[in-house]
Amino acid sequence: MEKLIETFRKKINSIEMAFIRSLESKINWNARLICIRGSRGTGKTTLLLQHIKKTFVENLDKVIYVSLDNLYFSDNSLIDFVDRFVKHGGTHLFFDEVHKYPDWSRVIKNIYDDYPELHVVFTGSSLLEIVNARSDLSRRALVYNLQGLSFREYLNLCAKTDFPILTLEGIISENEKLSSDIATKIKPFEYFDDYLKFGYYPYFLEGIDDYYTRLNETVNLILEIELPLLRKIDVSYITKIKKLLALIGKSAPFIPNVTELASTVQIARQTLLQYFQYLEESKLIYQVFKQSRGLGVFEKPDKIFLENTNLMFMLSNTETNVGNIRETFAFNQLSHSHEVFFSEQSDFFVDKKFTFEIGGKNKKRKQISNIPDSYILADNIEFGTERRIPIWLLGFLY
Repeated sequence: MEKLIETFRKKINSIEMAFIRSLESKINWNARLICIRGSRGTGKTTLLLQHIKKTFVENLDKVIYVSLDNLYFSDNSLIDFVDRFVKHGGTHLFFDEVHKYPDWSRVIKNIYDDYPELHVVFTGSSLLEIVNARSDLSRRALVYNLQGLSFREYLNLCAKTDFPILTLEGIISENEKLSSDIATKIKPFEYFDDYLKFGYYPYFLEGIDDYYTRLNETVNLILEIELPLLRKIDVSYITKIKKLLALIGKSAPFIPNVTELASTVQIARQTLLQYFQYLEESKLIYQVFKQSRGLGVFEKPDKIFLENTNLMFMLSNTETNVGNIRETFAFNQLSHSHEVFFSEQSDFFVDKKFTFEIGGKNKKRKQISNIPDSYILADNIEFGTERRIPIWLLGFLY
């Protein structure tokens, strides 16, 4: 255990505090059990360590951070570790990579029930299931999801700005003023293209020359390790899921032809829909449905997007279509806190109220002119007008 404490102290001493994800201020850290889920590479470990340093720097004896893939736990029980920690006065536990520990949900439930004086925070894959038959944590844990960096966070990190989060209603009603205020402090397009290519995952800070190599490794770890571990998929089927993701990456966003895709990947239709679900849960794609979708668990999506634009640039073997990039960015930023539906009249129908059409700076409203609460999300414009919103402003939604 002493070695784990030493490792923890070294991590705390080296962690940078200049930039902290906005989610940190939204979490109710007073809760007894907190789960933070997110795709690999989005910064969950950094978030934990920054919170510990911010909150417990003068009282580190009461807290410990451990990654549950540490070799220590191959020979030592987590319950015994927790018991010893509590007996030495510990009050706050931070577990990283919780899904790497066997039967983790049952163990976490037992810790919660048997040590009421403890506060436990744990992180895990976006595939982590909080609800299951044997140890349902949904009634005990507050669950938060960490998405990749927003454009606002990217600006604050790279340009040392301090822009606040904006609401969608505020952007719609005050986009002229908001875009003007921001554009007088910084030139958005000086950073926007780089964000779309390599600004979503924080490890761009370690260098952009090998960014796509790192991103490719991240995707492979999700597919080859997390999917088999957390969805019990036979490893031999991962090749087909990779092939499906590659096909999506070449032309996403697109309206899928399920029969054709199933034939190309050589799987049954129902299996294809299951794979779509796995890829969405892995935070590699989004499935978009009409507002009137049925109640079936596995339905054909009306449209498929890659989860973020960085994946588009990594997976595409040819030049990426600018229209696809715009739609993917808009969907990614909107879907963080809003319901986004497929629309046959426009590009997106949001929160069952707002209609958005996406295009370049010369895009006209003719297609949506008769629809209430309809707006153009326009690329390549710095300043908005009444019904024309700069698309980059969506990057301030979280």
